[in-house]
Amino acid sequence: MANAVKWGIVSTADINRKVIPGLHASTKADLVAVASRDRERAEAYARKWEIPRAFGSYEELLADPGIEAVYISLPNTLHVEWSIKALEAGKHVLCEKPLTRHLEEVEKAFEAAEATGRILSEAFMYRHHPQTKKLKELVDGGAIGELRLIRSAFSYGLYDESNIRLLPELEGGALMDVGCYNVSNSRLLGGEPESVWGEAWYGPSGTDWVFTATMRFPGNVIAIFDCGTAMIERDELEAIGTEASLFLDDPWHCDEPVIELRTDGNIERIEIEHEDPYRLEVENVSDAIRGAGELLLGPEDALAQARTLEALHESAMSRKPVGL
Repeated sequence: MANAVKWGIVSTADINRKVIPGLHASTKADLVAVASRDRERAEAYARKWEIPRAFGSYEELLADPGIEAVYISLPNTLHVEWSIKALEAGKHVLCEKPLTRHLEEVEKAFEAAEATGRILSEAFMYRHHPQTKKLKELVDGGAIGELRLIRSAFSYGLYDESNIRLLPELEGGALMDVGCYNVSNSRLLGGEPESVWGEAWYGPSGTDWVFTATMRFPGNVIAIFDCGTAMIERDELEAIGTEASLFLDDPWHCDEPVIELRTDGNIERIEIEHEDPYRLEVENVSDAIRGAGELLLGPEDALAQARTLEALHESAMSRKPVGL
């Protein structure tokens, strides 16, 4: 791993447990450090996950010249702030989704990336999986005829009102936590929306516990989705066309990657090789850093994603459709 990119992790968030195995498994990345606001916590975490160095502050990690890139898994409201700090410290950045729903903040973050000559990417790991690439290929190739409708669902049950995913001051809620996947995949297949309409139920914590939306895309393609933090666990997506549909029972985790091509009562199963999407996203950024590949998710996608999330939020709050 002589040419592997040296990575550090900013925070000891729970999502790290899904990313670290991929970092360890890759020959293109070398996980060398982790930081917490508490040194003892960082050291214990480093021992558990076999990470060589531990820092008692995020600033210490960013000051280490031996670290080339960082994965940021802080709460939503800290994503842009620490992405910019990392970029200005000379680090490349993979920031956990959602970067933010505030367009002007996304613009500032990518301005910092351009000014420092560093890479910034939003971490939608499913976009790197072969299942997602195959889905896009099938839709674009006319496997279902003309695309007419994209429907998806992503939900789970969380009722601890102190959890950061349910805190409005940390931009928690269903749309930001899981609905951002519905938005991302709808955009991948449909393009950029022309208008959106969102409806939400705001639970006891003040965040949206259930969020539903309709989005209109060019060519009269419509996407509908629901997401929630107060429902049973569900995740599925279907792209429906004039001649057939493509159904994914596991569109985002990609644990069991299969696409069903459904036509007039017949089902053809298209099985996809299993890959670790977290490893693939780290490798994509690492390749881009080394000049060995093109970054999959850069400023264009992040800006469009934030623009759509903000429009959906505005629509749900005003209970009116919002044009983009």
